[in-house]
Amino acid sequence: MSAPSVIFDLDGTLIDSVPAIHAVSNAVLNDMGFEPLSLSTIRSFVGKGVPNLVRQLLITSGEDPDGPLFARVEHALIARYETDVEGNVPYPGVIAALDALKAMGCRMAVCTNKPFAPAEAALRHVGLWDYFELTLGGDSMPTRKPEPQMLHHCHEALGGGRMIYVGDSEVDAETAVNAQAPFAIYSEGYRKTPLHEVPHDVAFSDWAMVPGLVEGWKW
Repeated sequence: MSAPSVIFDLDGTLIDSVPAIHAVSNAVLNDMGFEPLSLSTIRSFVGKGVPNLVRQLLITSGEDPDGPLFARVEHALIARYETDVEGNVPYPGVIAALDALKAMGCRMAVCTNKPFAPAEAALRHVGLWDYFELTLGGDSMPTRKPEPQMLHHCHEALGGGRMIYVGDSEVDAETAVNAQAPFAIYSEGYRKTPLHEVPHDVAFSDWAMVPGLVEGWKW
């Protein structure tokens, strides 16, 4: 039996990107004449894509999230995302886990709500880009997570068959439910809800656990 495909979320799962997103967001806010926001505040905005991040930045800055500033802030954020990659770091054990999965014959992809170009820039910066046969960003398809189409597309592109989705957040859990996909949740990511309230098949706190979880999965 062939090894299962493994599809990963990006922010809060493979990489800790909040320091980079915090720096980029505050640089954009500063350029617009707004006050900087704390790391914890920016962290609470991560996971639902750039449009949501822009809306939350504007709301917190006392501006209309549906007003004329939306397009300016969105454009500025995406432009900086592609170049200001410092602060993105893989979580401990990610590279070793991906090496082990690759040795097992697993085909791998990334399915993220981050726009494609910034996702590629971050993955290349941390040395993970070449592990994945496919990366889909939040602007790669007409819908984004938690709608299931992105995950279905990744699964089909990897050849179908057995698969596992690995993520960290409520959005990822909802995506897995909508796609009827087995879901492993990384408990040290950006989740806001207590773990027991988030639908998942298995949870892990250490990336060293992942190859064994995949190999021993009860289908």
